[in-house]
Amino acid sequence: MTRPKILVVGAGFAGVECLQRLERKLSPGEAELVLVSPSDYQLYLPLLPHVAAGVLTPQSVAVSLRRRLRRTRICPGGAIGIDADAKVCVIRKITGEVMTEPYDQLVLAAGSTTRTFDIPGLRDHGRGMKSLAEAAHLRDHVIAQLDIAAATTDAAQRAARLRFVVVGGGYAGTETAACLQRLTSAAVGRYPNLDRTQIKWHLVDVAPRLLPELGEKLGEKAMAMLRYRGIEFSLGTSVASVDATAVKLTDGRTLPSHTLIWTAGVAASPLVATLGAETVRGRLAATPQLTVPGFDGLFAAGDAAAVPDVAKGGDALCPPTAQHAQRQGKVLADNIIARLRGMPLKPYVHKDLGLVVDLGGRDAVSKPLGMELHGLPAQAVARGYHLFALPTMTARTRVMTNWTLNAVAGDDFVRTDFQARRAGTLQDFENTSVYLTPDQVREHSRPLAAKA
Repeated sequence: MTRPKILVVGAGFAGVECLQRLERKLSPGEAELVLVSPSDYQLYLPLLPHVAAGVLTPQSVAVSLRRRLRRTRICPGGAIGIDADAKVCVIRKITGEVMTEPYDQLVLAAGSTTRTFDIPGLRDHGRGMKSLAEAAHLRDHVIAQLDIAAATTDAAQRAARLRFVVVGGGYAGTETAACLQRLTSAAVGRYPNLDRTQIKWHLVDVAPRLLPELGEKLGEKAMAMLRYRGIEFSLGTSVASVDATAVKLTDGRTLPSHTLIWTAGVAASPLVATLGAETVRGRLAATPQLTVPGFDGLFAAGDAAAVPDVAKGGDALCPPTAQHAQRQGKVLADNIIARLRGMPLKPYVHKDLGLVVDLGGRDAVSKPLGMELHGLPAQAVARGYHLFALPTMTARTRVMTNWTLNAVAGDDFVRTDFQARRAGTLQDFENTSVYLTPDQVREHSRPLAAKA
Protein backbone atom coordinates (compact mmCIF):
# COMPACT_ATOMS: atom_id res chain seq x y z
CA MET A 1 0.00 0.00 0.00
CA THR A 2 1.15 3.54 -0.76
CA ARG A 3 1.95 5.54 2.33
CA PRO A 4 -0.18 8.69 2.80
CA LYS A 5 1.86 11.85 2.32
CA ILE A 6 1.70 14.52 5.02
CA LEU A 7 2.92 17.83 3.61
CA VAL A 8 3.78 20.66 6.01
CA VAL A 9 4.19 24.18 4.64
CA GLY A 10 6.27 26.39 6.89
CA ALA A 11 9.18 25.74 9.27
CA GLY A 12 7.97 27.93 12.11
CA PHE A 13 6.91 26.88 15.59
CA ALA A 14 3.69 25.14 14.48
CA GLY A 15 5.10 23.28 11.48
CA VAL A 16 8.29 21.98 13.07
CA GLU A 17 6.61 21.03 16.34
CA CYS A 18 3.99 19.11 14.36
CA LEU A 19 6.58 17.21 12.32
CA GLN A 20 8.75 16.33 15.29
CA ARG A 21 5.74 14.86 17.07
CA LEU A 22 4.68 12.97 13.94
CA GLU A 23 8.17 11.48 13.63
CA ARG A 24 7.96 10.32 17.22
CA LYS A 25 4.43 8.87 17.09
CA LEU A 26 4.20 7.44 13.56
CA SER A 27 6.22 4.53 12.28
CA PRO A 28 8.07 5.07 8.96
CA GLY A 29 5.57 2.81 7.20
CA GLU A 30 2.52 4.79 8.33
CA ALA A 31 3.20 8.04 6.48
CA GLU A 32 5.64 10.00 4.33
CA LEU A 33 6.58 13.33 5.89
CA VAL A 34 7.53 16.34 3.73
CA LEU A 35 8.40 19.89 4.79
CA VAL A 36 8.37 22.87 2.41
CA SER A 37 10.63 25.68 3.61
CA PRO A 38 12.91 28.18 1.82
CA SER A 39 15.42 28.02 4.70
CA ASP A 40 17.07 25.05 6.40
CA TYR A 41 16.50 26.34 9.93
CA GLN A 42 13.74 27.17 12.36
CA LEU A 43 13.96 30.78 13.51
CA TYR A 44 13.36 31.62 17.17
CA LEU A 45 11.68 34.90 16.27
CA PRO A 46 11.24 36.42 19.79
CA LEU A 47 15.02 36.92 20.14
CA LEU A 48 15.54 38.76 16.83
CA PRO A 49 15.99 42.13 18.62
CA HIS A 50 18.96 40.59 20.46
CA VAL A 51 20.47 39.61 17.10
CA ALA A 52 19.96 43.13 15.73
CA ALA A 53 21.63 44.54 18.84
CA GLY A 54 24.57 42.13 18.60
CA VAL A 55 23.81 40.49 21.94
CA LEU A 56 23.25 37.16 20.15
CA THR A 57 24.85 35.81 16.99
CA PRO A 58 22.46 34.90 14.14
CA GLN A 59 23.32 31.21 14.52
CA SER A 60 22.11 31.29 18.13
CA VAL A 61 18.47 31.67 17.09
CA ALA A 62 18.60 29.56 13.90
CA VAL A 63 17.92 25.93 14.83
CA SER A 64 18.94 23.42 12.16
CA LEU A 65 15.94 21.59 10.70
CA ARG A 66 18.11 18.59 9.88
CA ARG A 67 19.18 18.42 13.52
CA ARG A 68 15.54 18.32 14.69
CA LEU A 69 13.90 16.34 11.89
CA ARG A 70 15.53 13.02 11.04
CA ARG A 71 12.84 11.31 8.92
CA THR A 72 11.23 14.27 7.18
CA ARG A 73 12.10 15.03 3.56
CA ILE A 74 12.86 18.75 3.34
CA CYS A 75 11.90 20.46 0.09
CA PRO A 76 13.97 23.68 -0.12
CA GLY A 77 11.63 26.28 -1.56
CA GLY A 78 8.50 28.28 -0.95
CA ALA A 79 4.88 27.24 -1.49
CA ILE A 80 3.31 29.75 -3.88
CA GLY A 81 -0.12 28.19 -4.36
CA ILE A 82 -2.43 25.40 -3.22
CA ASP A 83 -5.13 23.57 -5.19
CA ALA A 84 -7.12 21.99 -2.36
CA ASP A 85 -9.52 20.21 -4.76
CA ALA A 86 -6.69 18.41 -6.55
CA LYS A 87 -4.67 18.16 -3.30
CA VAL A 88 -1.62 19.70 -4.92
CA CYS A 89 0.83 22.30 -3.60
CA VAL A 90 2.74 24.45 -6.10
CA ILE A 91 6.32 25.13 -4.98
CA ARG A 92 9.05 27.40 -6.28
CA LYS A 93 12.31 25.71 -5.35
CA ILE A 94 15.36 27.74 -4.35
CA THR A 95 16.74 26.91 -7.82
CA GLY A 96 13.85 28.89 -9.35
CA GLU A 97 12.17 25.77 -10.74
CA VAL A 98 8.38 25.55 -10.19
CA MET A 99 7.13 22.09 -9.24
CA THR A 100 3.97 20.47 -7.91
CA GLU A 101 3.79 18.30 -4.81
CA PRO A 102 0.67 16.16 -4.25
CA TYR A 103 -0.44 15.42 -0.71
CA ASP A 104 -2.97 13.47 1.31
CA GLN A 105 -2.88 15.67 4.41
CA LEU A 106 -1.68 19.27 4.28
CA VAL A 107 -0.62 21.42 7.23
CA LEU A 108 -0.68 25.10 6.33
CA ALA A 109 1.64 26.76 8.84
CA ALA A 110 3.11 29.35 6.49
CA GLY A 111 3.35 32.04 9.16
CA SER A 112 3.05 35.74 8.44
CA THR A 113 4.62 38.71 6.73
CA THR A 114 5.08 42.26 7.98
CA ARG A 115 1.75 44.11 7.90
CA THR A 116 2.13 47.24 5.81
CA PHE A 117 -0.25 49.94 4.64
CA ASP A 118 -0.47 52.12 1.56
CA ILE A 119 1.97 54.66 2.96
CA PRO A 120 4.05 56.49 0.34
CA GLY A 121 7.66 55.31 0.45
CA LEU A 122 7.19 52.67 3.15
CA ARG A 123 8.20 49.58 1.19
CA ASP A 124 11.09 51.39 -0.47
CA HIS A 125 12.53 53.01 2.66
CA GLY A 126 11.12 51.14 5.68
CA ARG A 127 13.08 48.33 7.33
CA GLY A 128 11.53 45.22 8.84
CA MET A 129 12.36 42.91 11.73
CA LYS A 130 10.74 39.66 10.61
CA SER A 131 13.69 37.58 9.39
CA LEU A 132 17.23 36.73 10.38
CA ALA A 133 18.62 38.56 7.35
CA GLU A 134 16.65 41.70 8.25
CA ALA A 135 17.95 41.67 11.83
CA ALA A 136 21.57 41.22 10.74
CA HIS A 137 21.20 43.86 8.04
CA LEU A 138 19.58 46.29 10.48
CA ARG A 139 22.53 46.00 12.87
CA ASP A 140 24.92 46.86 10.04
CA HIS A 141 22.73 49.77 9.01
CA VAL A 142 22.53 51.26 12.51
CA ILE A 143 26.29 51.06 13.03
CA ALA A 144 26.79 52.57 9.55
CA GLN A 145 24.72 55.59 10.60
CA LEU A 146 27.11 56.17 13.51
CA ASP A 147 30.09 55.87 11.14
CA ILE A 148 28.61 58.35 8.66
CA ALA A 149 27.58 60.77 11.41
CA ALA A 150 31.10 60.70 12.80
CA ALA A 151 32.58 61.34 9.35
CA THR A 152 30.31 64.18 8.17
CA THR A 153 30.85 67.87 8.88
CA ASP A 154 27.22 68.71 8.01
CA ALA A 155 25.33 69.22 11.28
CA ALA A 156 21.92 68.61 9.69
CA GLN A 157 23.03 65.34 8.13
CA ARG A 158 24.60 64.23 11.40
CA ALA A 159 21.32 64.87 13.25
CA ALA A 160 19.34 62.93 10.63
CA ARG A 161 21.77 60.00 10.71
CA LEU A 162 21.54 59.83 14.51
CA ARG A 163 17.72 59.85 14.64
CA PHE A 164 16.10 56.42 14.51
CA VAL A 165 12.34 55.94 14.18
CA VAL A 166 10.60 52.71 15.21
CA VAL A 167 6.92 52.22 14.34
CA GLY A 168 4.96 49.77 16.48
CA GLY A 169 4.25 49.91 20.21
CA GLY A 170 3.70 46.18 20.70
CA TYR A 171 6.33 43.95 22.20
CA ALA A 172 8.22 43.49 18.89
CA GLY A 173 8.60 47.23 18.32
CA THR A 174 9.28 48.02 21.95
CA GLU A 175 11.98 45.36 22.27
CA THR A 176 13.56 46.43 18.98
CA ALA A 177 13.74 50.09 20.03
CA ALA A 178 14.99 49.19 23.51
CA CYS A 179 17.73 46.78 22.37
CA LEU A 180 19.00 48.98 19.55
CA GLN A 181 18.99 52.06 21.79
CA ARG A 182 21.34 50.20 24.13
CA LEU A 183 23.52 49.34 21.13
CA THR A 184 23.90 52.96 20.01
CA SER A 185 24.28 54.26 23.55
CA ALA A 186 27.19 51.88 24.18
CA ALA A 187 28.74 52.26 20.72
CA VAL A 188 28.89 56.05 20.79
CA GLY A 189 31.64 55.84 23.38
CA ARG A 190 33.93 54.58 20.58
CA TYR A 191 33.35 57.78 18.56
CA PRO A 192 35.27 60.70 20.14
CA ASN A 193 33.48 63.36 18.07
CA LEU A 194 29.95 62.13 18.80
CA ASP A 195 27.94 62.80 21.94
CA ARG A 196 25.38 60.40 23.45
CA THR A 197 22.82 63.22 23.68
CA GLN A 198 22.88 63.58 19.87
CA ILE A 199 21.35 60.14 19.38
CA LYS A 200 17.54 60.18 19.23
CA TRP A 201 15.30 57.12 19.31
CA HIS A 202 11.65 57.75 18.53
CA LEU A 203 8.87 55.17 19.06
CA VAL A 204 5.65 55.80 17.12
CA ASP A 205 2.35 53.96 17.45
CA VAL A 206 -1.26 54.68 16.54
CA ALA A 207 -2.47 53.16 19.84
CA PRO A 208 -2.95 55.45 22.85
CA ARG A 209 -0.50 53.48 25.03
CA LEU A 210 2.53 51.25 24.88
CA LEU A 211 2.32 47.45 25.12
CA PRO A 212 -1.48 47.14 25.28
CA GLU A 213 -1.07 43.35 25.53
CA LEU A 214 0.38 43.73 29.04
CA GLY A 215 -2.11 46.24 30.41
CA GLU A 216 -1.90 49.91 31.28
CA LYS A 217 0.24 49.63 34.42
CA LEU A 218 3.08 47.63 32.86
CA GLY A 219 2.87 49.68 29.70
CA GLU A 220 3.45 52.85 31.70
CA LYS A 221 6.30 51.17 33.59
CA ALA A 222 7.99 50.22 30.35
CA MET A 223 7.56 53.76 29.03
CA ALA A 224 9.12 55.17 32.18
CA MET A 225 12.14 52.86 31.83
CA LEU A 226 12.65 53.74 28.18
CA ARG A 227 12.00 57.45 28.65
CA TYR A 228 14.69 57.47 31.35
CA ARG A 229 17.06 56.06 28.71
CA GLY A 230 16.15 58.89 26.33
CA ILE A 231 13.63 57.22 24.01
CA GLU A 232 10.88 59.59 22.85
CA PHE A 233 7.28 58.54 22.22
CA SER A 234 4.59 59.63 19.78
CA LEU A 235 1.42 57.70 20.60
CA GLY A 236 -1.92 58.17 18.88
CA THR A 237 -0.19 58.94 15.59
CA SER A 238 1.37 57.09 12.66
CA VAL A 239 3.47 57.59 9.54
CA ALA A 240 2.04 59.66 6.69
CA SER A 241 4.99 59.18 4.32
CA VAL A 242 8.68 58.32 4.30
CA ASP A 243 11.59 58.97 2.00
CA ALA A 244 15.35 58.45 2.15
CA THR A 245 15.96 61.35 4.53
CA ALA A 246 12.77 62.02 6.51
CA VAL A 247 9.71 60.49 8.15
CA LYS A 248 6.50 62.52 8.08
CA LEU A 249 3.95 61.75 10.81
CA THR A 250 0.17 62.04 10.57
CA ASP A 251 0.21 64.83 13.18
CA GLY A 252 2.09 67.02 10.72
CA ARG A 253 5.59 66.73 12.14
CA THR A 254 8.57 65.78 9.99
CA LEU A 255 11.46 63.88 11.57
CA PRO A 256 14.71 64.07 9.59
CA SER A 257 15.95 60.47 9.66
CA HIS A 258 17.60 57.84 7.48
CA THR A 259 16.17 54.95 9.53
CA LEU A 260 12.54 53.84 9.77
CA ILE A 261 12.05 50.43 11.40
CA TRP A 262 8.54 49.11 10.76
CA THR A 263 7.13 46.60 13.28
CA ALA A 264 3.44 47.55 13.19
CA GLY A 265 1.96 44.07 13.30
CA VAL A 266 1.83 41.06 11.00
CA ALA A 267 -0.42 39.78 8.22
CA ALA A 268 -1.06 36.16 7.30
CA SER A 269 1.07 34.72 4.52
CA PRO A 270 -0.27 35.58 1.03
CA LEU A 271 -0.40 31.82 0.45
CA VAL A 272 -3.75 31.87 2.28
CA ALA A 273 -5.34 33.88 -0.54
CA THR A 274 -4.48 31.22 -3.14
CA LEU A 275 -6.94 28.79 -1.52
CA GLY A 276 -10.05 30.91 -1.99
CA ALA A 277 -11.17 29.84 1.49
CA GLU A 278 -12.94 31.83 4.20
CA THR A 279 -10.70 34.17 6.15
CA VAL A 280 -10.99 36.15 9.38
CA ARG A 281 -9.06 39.41 9.28
CA GLY A 282 -6.86 37.90 6.58
CA ARG A 283 -6.13 34.66 8.46
CA LEU A 284 -7.44 31.29 7.30
CA ALA A 285 -10.61 30.39 9.22
CA ALA A 286 -9.99 27.21 11.19
CA THR A 287 -11.99 25.06 13.60
CA PRO A 288 -10.92 24.40 17.21
CA GLN A 289 -9.61 21.05 15.88
CA LEU A 290 -7.32 23.05 13.52
CA THR A 291 -9.07 21.81 10.37
CA VAL A 292 -10.24 24.10 7.57
CA PRO A 293 -14.01 23.76 6.99
CA GLY A 294 -14.97 22.50 3.53
CA PHE A 295 -11.47 21.28 2.62
CA ASP A 296 -10.64 17.60 2.96
CA GLY A 297 -7.26 16.86 4.52
CA LEU A 298 -6.39 20.50 5.19
CA PHE A 299 -5.16 21.67 8.60
CA ALA A 300 -3.98 25.16 9.59
CA ALA A 301 -2.17 26.67 12.57
CA GLY A 302 0.10 29.50 13.65
CA ASP A 303 0.04 33.08 12.39
CA ALA A 304 -1.69 32.14 9.13
CA ALA A 305 -4.72 30.60 10.88
CA ALA A 306 -7.62 32.15 12.77
CA VAL A 307 -8.02 29.52 15.48
CA PRO A 308 -10.84 30.02 18.01
CA ASP A 309 -9.51 30.64 21.52
CA VAL A 310 -11.59 28.07 23.36
CA ALA A 311 -10.06 29.04 26.71
CA LYS A 312 -11.38 32.61 26.41
CA GLY A 313 -14.63 31.70 24.68
CA GLY A 314 -16.90 33.87 22.56
CA ASP A 315 -15.45 35.17 19.31
CA ALA A 316 -11.88 35.33 20.66
CA LEU A 317 -9.09 34.09 18.42
CA CYS A 318 -5.68 32.81 19.46
CA PRO A 319 -3.17 35.64 19.02
CA PRO A 320 -0.30 35.13 16.55
CA THR A 321 2.35 34.29 19.15
CA ALA A 322 5.06 31.64 19.35
CA GLN A 323 3.46 30.30 22.52
CA HIS A 324 0.22 29.37 20.75
CA ALA A 325 1.86 28.21 17.51
CA GLN A 326 4.16 25.79 19.32
CA ARG A 327 1.30 24.21 21.25
CA GLN A 328 -0.98 24.13 18.21
CA GLY A 329 1.71 22.11 16.42
CA LYS A 330 1.43 19.33 18.99
CA VAL A 331 -2.37 19.20 18.73
CA LEU A 332 -2.05 19.24 14.93
CA ALA A 333 0.13 16.15 14.98
CA ASP A 334 -2.23 14.31 17.31
CA ASN A 335 -5.23 15.19 15.13
CA ILE A 336 -3.49 14.11 11.92
CA ILE A 337 -2.66 10.78 13.54
CA ALA A 338 -6.26 10.50 14.75
CA ARG A 339 -7.48 11.19 11.19
CA LEU A 340 -5.19 8.49 9.76
CA ARG A 341 -6.33 5.95 12.37
CA GLY A 342 -10.04 6.82 12.21
CA MET A 343 -10.20 8.32 15.69
CA PRO A 344 -11.95 11.51 16.85
CA LEU A 345 -10.09 14.82 16.72
CA LYS A 346 -9.57 16.96 19.80
CA PRO A 347 -9.84 20.76 20.05
CA TYR A 348 -6.91 23.05 20.75
CA VAL A 349 -7.28 24.55 24.23
CA HIS A 350 -4.56 26.58 25.89
CA LYS A 351 -4.75 29.41 28.39
CA ASP A 352 -2.23 32.11 27.56
CA LEU A 353 0.67 32.01 30.03
CA GLY A 354 1.35 35.70 29.58
CA LEU A 355 3.97 37.78 27.79
CA VAL A 356 7.55 38.77 28.53
CA VAL A 357 9.23 41.90 27.19
CA ASP A 358 13.02 42.13 27.41
CA LEU A 359 14.14 45.77 27.27
CA GLY A 360 17.84 44.97 27.52
CA GLY A 361 20.21 45.04 30.47
CA ARG A 362 18.27 44.96 33.73
CA ASP A 363 15.12 46.42 32.19
CA ALA A 364 12.10 44.23 31.45
CA VAL A 365 8.38 43.93 32.06
CA SER A 366 6.61 40.59 32.28
CA LYS A 367 3.20 39.22 33.12
CA PRO A 368 3.57 35.47 33.79
CA LEU A 369 0.28 33.85 34.81
CA GLY A 370 -1.24 37.29 35.44
CA MET A 371 1.50 38.43 37.86
CA GLU A 372 2.91 41.87 36.95
CA LEU A 373 6.71 42.16 37.22
CA HIS A 374 9.28 44.75 36.19
CA GLY A 375 13.03 45.22 36.49
CA LEU A 376 15.34 42.33 37.41
CA PRO A 377 12.58 39.87 38.41
CA ALA A 378 10.87 40.45 35.06
CA GLN A 379 14.20 40.07 33.27
CA ALA A 380 14.86 36.75 35.00
CA VAL A 381 11.41 35.51 33.96
CA ALA A 382 11.87 36.74 30.37
CA ARG A 383 15.24 35.10 29.83
CA GLY A 384 14.21 31.94 31.65
CA TYR A 385 11.14 31.67 29.42
CA HIS A 386 13.20 32.08 26.24
CA LEU A 387 15.72 29.46 27.34
CA PHE A 388 12.92 27.03 28.13
CA ALA A 389 11.14 27.74 24.82
CA LEU A 390 14.21 27.24 22.63
CA PRO A 391 13.76 23.87 20.93
CA THR A 392 17.18 22.25 21.47
CA MET A 393 19.83 22.09 24.18
CA THR A 394 22.39 23.26 21.63
CA ALA A 395 20.39 26.43 20.99
CA ARG A 396 19.97 27.05 24.72
CA THR A 397 23.69 26.65 25.31
CA ARG A 398 24.56 29.04 22.48
CA VAL A 399 22.10 31.69 23.69
CA MET A 400 23.23 31.43 27.32
CA THR A 401 26.89 31.63 26.27
CA ASN A 402 26.23 34.70 24.09
CA TRP A 403 24.28 36.44 26.85
CA THR A 404 27.08 35.78 29.35
CA LEU A 405 29.84 36.87 26.96
CA ASN A 406 28.00 40.07 26.07
CA ALA A 407 27.37 40.89 29.73
CA VAL A 408 31.03 40.37 30.62
CA ALA A 409 32.92 41.60 27.54
CA GLY A 410 30.42 43.86 25.78
CA ASP A 411 30.30 44.38 22.01
CA ASP A 412 32.92 45.35 19.43
CA PHE A 413 30.25 47.08 17.24
CA VAL A 414 31.63 45.59 14.04
CA ARG A 415 29.87 46.38 10.77
CA THR A 416 30.14 43.32 8.51
CA ASP A 417 28.84 44.87 5.25
CA PHE A 418 27.87 41.38 4.09
CA GLN A 419 24.83 42.84 2.30
CA ALA A 420 26.21 46.28 1.52
CA ARG A 421 24.80 46.26 -2.02
CA ARG A 422 21.23 45.75 -0.82
CA ALA A 423 19.22 48.60 0.64
CA GLY A 424 17.78 46.21 3.22
CA THR A 425 14.25 47.61 3.00
CA LEU A 426 10.90 45.85 3.22
CA GLN A 427 10.87 45.68 -0.58
CA ASP A 428 14.12 43.69 -0.52
CA PHE A 429 13.08 41.08 2.04
CA GLU A 430 9.28 40.71 1.77
CA ASN A 431 8.79 38.55 -1.34
CA THR A 432 5.01 38.93 -1.43
CA SER A 433 4.81 39.17 -5.22
CA VAL A 434 5.75 35.54 -5.89
CA TYR A 435 2.38 34.00 -5.01
CA LEU A 436 0.00 32.73 -7.67
CA THR A 437 -3.68 33.44 -8.23
CA PRO A 438 -6.13 30.53 -7.84
CA ASP A 439 -6.37 30.28 -11.65
CA GLN A 440 -2.58 30.10 -12.01
CA VAL A 441 -2.46 27.40 -9.33
CA ARG A 442 -4.98 25.30 -11.29
CA GLU A 443 -2.86 25.66 -14.45
CA HIS A 444 -0.02 23.94 -12.61
CA SER A 445 -2.14 21.28 -10.90
CA ARG A 446 -4.33 20.36 -13.91
CA PRO A 447 -1.69 18.22 -15.72
CA LEU A 448 -1.05 16.27 -12.52
CA ALA A 449 -4.80 15.71 -11.98
CA ALA A 450 -5.15 14.48 -15.59
CA LYS A 451 -2.43 11.86 -15.06
CA ALA A 452 -4.22 10.59 -11.92
